[in-house]
Amino acid sequence: MGSALFEITSLPIIPSQVSDKVVRREAGAITLFIGTVREITLGKRTLYLEYEAYPSMAVAQLERIGQEVIERWPEAKVAVTHRIGRLEITDIAVVIAVSSPHRKAAYEANEYVIERIKQIVPIWKKEMGEDGEAWIGDQLGQQTYPKGRPDLPDIPAEDRK
Repeated sequence: MGSALFEITSLPIIPSQVSDKVVRREAGAITLFIGTVREITLGKRTLYLEYEAYPSMAVAQLERIGQEVIERWPEAKVAVTHRIGRLEITDIAVVIAVSSPHRKAAYEANEYVIERIKQIVPIWKKEMGEDGEAWIGDQLGQQTYPKGRPDLPDIPAEDRK
């Protein structure tokens, strides 16, 4: 599910396949962010995660973020792959690759992308822990979901494009 540079998948992510999408002759730097499933969150043990997404909207929002990166860092190129489904501890959940002629822009753009993903992309995770389960939507705390389930994204109108 996705475009050439932005993808939602239920398959394991191979980081080199994502970084290969941004390799180009003019790039002097490629930054790669690999987000993995951690075992301890806020002092509580996580057993595994389940990710869900609104795939077509998620890809559209990833493309939007890619456009925002180009507006801020015109020489950058971005690729993002995010996984959905059940993920075990240490599994890769997201890979973000950014290439740029210079390292500073690649680092800055990569950090920008993960923060924007957390803000506007309709991807949710259910943390399965020793003490129960909890849905986590916007990790910055800006979205809420009725009845504890993310059936519909609660995205501000200005972020729906």
